[in-house]
Amino acid sequence: MADYITVAGKKLRKGYTTGSCAAAASKAAAVMYLSGNILEKVDINTPAGIRLELAVYDALIKDSYAECSVVKDGGDDPDVTTGLKIFSRFRLTTGGRIEVKAGEGIGMVTLPGLKVEKGKPAINPVPMKMIKEAVSQVLPEGKGAVITLRVPGGEEVAKKTYNPKLGITGGISIIGTKGIVEPMSEDAWKETIALELNVLKGKGINSCVFVFGNYGEDFAANSLGIQRDRIIKISNFVGFMLDKAAYCGIENILLAGHPGKLVKVAGGIFHTHSRVADARMEILAAYAGSEGASKEVLHRILTSKTTGEAAAIIDGEDLKKVYKRIVENVSARCFDYTYGKVFTGTVMFNEENRILYMDEKARRIVREMKK
Repeated sequence: MADYITVAGKKLRKGYTTGSCAAAASKAAAVMYLSGNILEKVDINTPAGIRLELAVYDALIKDSYAECSVVKDGGDDPDVTTGLKIFSRFRLTTGGRIEVKAGEGIGMVTLPGLKVEKGKPAINPVPMKMIKEAVSQVLPEGKGAVITLRVPGGEEVAKKTYNPKLGITGGISIIGTKGIVEPMSEDAWKETIALELNVLKGKGINSCVFVFGNYGEDFAANSLGIQRDRIIKISNFVGFMLDKAAYCGIENILLAGHPGKLVKVAGGIFHTHSRVADARMEILAAYAGSEGASKEVLHRILTSKTTGEAAAIIDGEDLKKVYKRIVENVSARCFDYTYGKVFTGTVMFNEENRILYMDEKARRIVREMKK
């Protein structure tokens, strides 16, 4: 695609989803079978209102079917599915019904709570609609089709995605709500991690752990003994995930993180990316002041370059009650954020995985999750 967006001052090229690839390959295969002619390109409409013209590869026409592929291009997004070939095989049928099947490299849904029912191929509703609409545009009146999709290499690539944690086995998902990939899209990221809550709720699980990234996941699993399938990496989206948890009916959340993230939440910041808000030193200084820190110590904290440097000052001045204040305020802030719908406990740990403070609410949630 020659379409761009600007993110953090960088010009990034847009791409197109696996759903767009599947729709384009299906339409191309249908046109080839019905016309008897090999296609080099095919065009489709997307829900985003952008019309795509995509290259067609591996074109093949036989007596009973036609097949081809379209290569996934995620643009400048760090998308592990970029470069995969999405194949579609078209067979003409009677009766006017279009059936979509999944073959090699496309995952199967094994858990409830996702957009696709348990036991069915991981082809999301929007791509399914795109495929059927693209094929119906070229079908003769009264005719139907069987479309079979496959993605060579999809099973291996899927191991690098959220699919294993979502209970999608055997391959990638055919996804996309707009048909277009916007690089570094927060909306797409949020949608994916929010699905983990649905999966947990579908298992009948009402308690989980929110962590900010890989370090938090390892800490919760190795130091607290929490099963990894109950740990969700929320990135910077604290408020969004709290809202989703309340909506899904999750009752208990343990929030685990380093001081650099948790101090922001203690200050009422529920999107923790530094470009959105960064008052770490100011909040740390305020808590240190409440514990009796001198003006000179407050100045040193305020001028610290990192929370690690500030934490060393706090430890050296024996102001460790600061951690207790921060942790307890994080739990209170999160509970208030959900209007009392989600019981929240907090644990703060440092780079050595040493617990700086863990409130009683967190201890209670850990005990219940270990039962």
